[in-house]
Amino acid sequence: MIPAPSDVSAVPSDATVTDSGLAYKVISGDVDGDRPGPADKVTVHYSGWTSSDGERFDSSVERGSPTSFGLNQVIKGWTEGLQLLTAGQTGRFWIPGDLAYGNDAGGGRPSGMLVFDVELISFVAAPKPPPIPEDVAGIPADATVSASGLGFKELIAGQGTEHPQKNATVTVHYTGWMANGQMFDSSVMRDETIEFPLDQVIPGWTEGVQLMVKGQTARLWIPSEMAYGDEGGGGRPTGNLVFDVQLVDFNVPPAPPEVPADVAAAPADATVTASGLAYKVLTAGKGTDKPGATSTVTVHYSGWTAATGDLFDSSVVRDETISFGLNQVIPGWTEGLQTMVVGEKKRFWIPGNLAYGDEPQSARPYGLLVFDVELFSFR
Repeated sequence: MIPAPSDVSAVPSDATVTDSGLAYKVISGDVDGDRPGPADKVTVHYSGWTSSDGERFDSSVERGSPTSFGLNQVIKGWTEGLQLLTAGQTGRFWIPGDLAYGNDAGGGRPSGMLVFDVELISFVAAPKPPPIPEDVAGIPADATVSASGLGFKELIAGQGTEHPQKNATVTVHYTGWMANGQMFDSSVMRDETIEFPLDQVIPGWTEGVQLMVKGQTARLWIPSEMAYGDEGGGGRPTGNLVFDVQLVDFNVPPAPPEVPADVAAAPADATVTASGLAYKVLTAGKGTDKPGATSTVTVHYSGWTAATGDLFDSSVVRDETISFGLNQVIPGWTEGLQTMVVGEKKRFWIPGNLAYGDEPQSARPYGLLVFDVELFSFR
């Protein structure tokens, strides 16, 4: 246990008090040297006590492991205080409640004035904010404009000719500005790329990134109706937005399976059970053991609506198998999977009463559904 400082209960006369109410003094270390900025990433050793009773509530020293964080990611007293130290210095900080967790903190956090001894081991300067584009206010004449109103301009050429498709997962670096030049988000400033499915973001991103090739950097002018609208809400930016996007990488997902020729109805060579479930073998499996009604199975599958032939779900497209208990799914799956052996692939025609019903409900498919299912294992 690290004992509390002798001056833990009150700010001593030899401490310096800043305009915010933060008090500090340097305990050890060289006064010369650079100091971190408000967004720099620091590595520190520290111990903290509550001023009211001298109780130690946290210590990286006792854990034997220093900690690293961005100075814009912590309490105000730390953000301000660490900027007063040079690398190698140790300082003591008296941080009033309004610069810490408050005077009546909850969630197990310490309340009131806190006292910290902090050794600034090192720091890394934060990336500089990208400059505001000169053409942030409107699409320039040398940009390409699509039928949707999206503006596109190449900034740095990429490699190859392959573009990500709508269902691809992409990895990008980006910075975004509103039309008034205010930067609202930047993976560049966080110094970390971001990965996401291209069909799960704003329409302007979905369309724009599909125009890019790997390694390319482009500027996108996204009209409000393809972004977050003109009203905003939830802290999201409003109006037309401008993004500089670097396409670092993307995957090429498996092609969606073809619609079965017999998707509309079970063919004459299908087996029909007493419940109305129909099936036929597409690929033979191995052995004779079959899962039971409560077994957990691992499968690949694709599902279509019989009425329209629309693919509504597919683990094949996601390129990942799925596991579940047979007593946790629609009756058609519970019954059908019990007819299979490992390695077998079957096509099932499942009537609405054994699936999600015959009438539209929520976003679930309805009526007769057709599934191709491959059983990998069960237990």
